[in-house]
Amino acid sequence: MYNHGMSRLRKYCCIAFVSAALLPWNATAVNHEALTARLFMQSKNTNAVERMLVQTLQSIKEGHLQQALDYVDQLLAISPNFALAHLIHGDLLSAKARILHGFGDAHVADVSRIQDFKEEAEIRIRNYFDRNRGLTQPNLLVELSEKQSHVLFVDTARSRVYVYEKGNDNELKYMADYYVTIGKNGIGKKDQGDKRTPIGVYFASRKLNRPLPDLYGDAAYPLNYPNEIDSYERKTGSGIWIHGTPRDTYSRPPRASDGCVVLSNPDMQALQGILQAGNTPVVIGVDFQWVTPESARQQDRAKADLKQAIERWRKDWMAQNTEAYLSHYTPDFFYSDGDLSKWASYKRQIQASKPKVNINLSDVSMFTYPNAKRNMVVVDFEQEYISAALRNVMKKRQYWVQENGEWKILYEGSA
Repeated sequence: MYNHGMSRLRKYCCIAFVSAALLPWNATAVNHEALTARLFMQSKNTNAVERMLVQTLQSIKEGHLQQALDYVDQLLAISPNFALAHLIHGDLLSAKARILHGFGDAHVADVSRIQDFKEEAEIRIRNYFDRNRGLTQPNLLVELSEKQSHVLFVDTARSRVYVYEKGNDNELKYMADYYVTIGKNGIGKKDQGDKRTPIGVYFASRKLNRPLPDLYGDAAYPLNYPNEIDSYERKTGSGIWIHGTPRDTYSRPPRASDGCVVLSNPDMQALQGILQAGNTPVVIGVDFQWVTPESARQQDRAKADLKQAIERWRKDWMAQNTEAYLSHYTPDFFYSDGDLSKWASYKRQIQASKPKVNINLSDVSMFTYPNAKRNMVVVDFEQEYISAALRNVMKKRQYWVQENGEWKILYEGSA
């Protein structure tokens, strides 16, 4: 009975995980604790959790049942509220006494819950082995401002948030990645209560200090959904946060939130050093194209072209060359008070006397808007406007799009 049960357990494990097109079980594990220790001193257990999960399932596949039990016992010692590990632990114990017919066979009361566990295990293990591919950077145009030190990329297809630090020459340096939960109904939020996670470029504000229900775990950081594009497209809803899990739960299934991005509490604690600064860029996309840092440099040409377009816009504005200035805007341009026609009328009126002005831009950041219908980049900067009668400094946000190979402004307003 023991051998037959172990055989069935090995079979169920292969069906549950290997069928999901995972890389070979003997792939070399990646230990990147050394890369993250400086920044994430509180996240030492994060990599160990997934490593031990993989070791447990690999031992089952190889027929080493006692070794698998040892690994899962270590895993539960680190994360005693990890429900997926408890399920595997129960299956391993049950395999000693009876035949198992499938994943979670020792816990058949809630079939939908078992499916949640399978999906979490599959996506965690797939990501674990994906690290070996050396494709460590999203193929996006990204530039952090002088005041921004990190950026978060949430790849909803992988249920993963990737943390990057600004390195030398403003290049991105990979620091760590963590499992996340997204909306119950997936991505592409449009309506209030649709339980979907939005896709776009957002900025996380500082930690909410008011008391919150236990559902939100140790911390919650609101995102600026709906952003300017969301509002223009008449998307509704609010309250999209990055937050933790209930204290009796280590992690939730890949799709289980009301639209928020949810991490385990230890992982939230690891990110607090970044998020507490406020205004942290969070790029949420689906199935990013991941490339080597060398391949990512192909974005340098597009970045240089966009910077030149911004500089031409600034010079045409400063020269009070109204028609040249307006040529930088798309026909479907919009702002808080109207469209291009209203914007052009206002600008022609105030620039008619050709007032002498000086305009300086600083603290510029750029982020490709993921999965957009056309190539679009969110550009933030600090703008200083000086005239004979006024000196004004403000944070400005623009959305630039490519039209016929040229960069044009789709939206402009305060940030």
